[in-house]
Amino acid sequence: MSVWLPSAPCTPGACVEPEGSVTAVPRAVLRLLVVTAVLLAGIVLLPVGRWIPAGVVRWWCRTVVRASGVRVRLSGTTAPTGGVLLVANHISWLDIPLLAAVRPARMLAKSEIRQWPLAGWLTARSGALFIERDRLRALPDTVARIADALREAAAVAVFPEGSTWCGRAQGHFRRAVFQAALDAGVPVQPVRLRYRESDGAATTAPAFIGDDSLLASVWRVVSGRGLVAEVEVLPVIEPGRHTDRKELACAAEVSGAYGPHSVRALAPVKIAVGRRGRIRSAAIGR
Repeated sequence: MSVWLPSAPCTPGACVEPEGSVTAVPRAVLRLLVVTAVLLAGIVLLPVGRWIPAGVVRWWCRTVVRASGVRVRLSGTTAPTGGVLLVANHISWLDIPLLAAVRPARMLAKSEIRQWPLAGWLTARSGALFIERDRLRALPDTVARIADALREAAAVAVFPEGSTWCGRAQGHFRRAVFQAALDAGVPVQPVRLRYRESDGAATTAPAFIGDDSLLASVWRVVSGRGLVAEVEVLPVIEPGRHTDRKELACAAEVSGAYGPHSVRALAPVKIAVGRRGRIRSAAIGR
């Protein structure tokens, strides 16, 4: 694995909070069955997906999340039509359908997802652009493919942190993908994703981090009670406002995907480092 590969110090043991109350196992199993049925319905319609109205796709994506037992609160502006780079912070596997609920888009996904059962095949058939994160030499070609898709008036969804974080801690937006927006001359649409309990308190239960398995993360979601996903679509960053990809990434991170109030509300991450500079553990401070 390359030393430049983005990673987060968040781990399931240190960061993921156990749910205080869970539904009965039969209800969790029922949710899994409903989610599977909704996904299968989407798979059946994939061959004619290009002719399905965007509104139907957005409804389907929200249904996937809602079937998991998670309520969706969507707020903010409307994403522009035409080519646009959608960028958001990354916490959970739920982030993908939530972004598509804002606007159906081609997802930039790590190449490892190809190997996931069902989800990998579904992601590939949806028109995702895959990136080999451990091959730095492949990055320019990936940026060029993103720019080509944007020039063709497609929306491309990206998680610029390059890794999932627990939701209480966060990473910086990597600048490379923003070069594609500059090359294509398209706007950047920041989106802020947050997960809360029914009483409004922040929760890390939906997080998919570290060595957590997809199955464990999914089960944590479907067995939870009162989870809420907040999706806030921030003001668009029009082309020409920033001519440097570093400035554009910073603008999307600070005034877009996180915002000053969100940054202050986050607790610091305490990291223990071994003799050779390796992270031994990470915990969220309060």
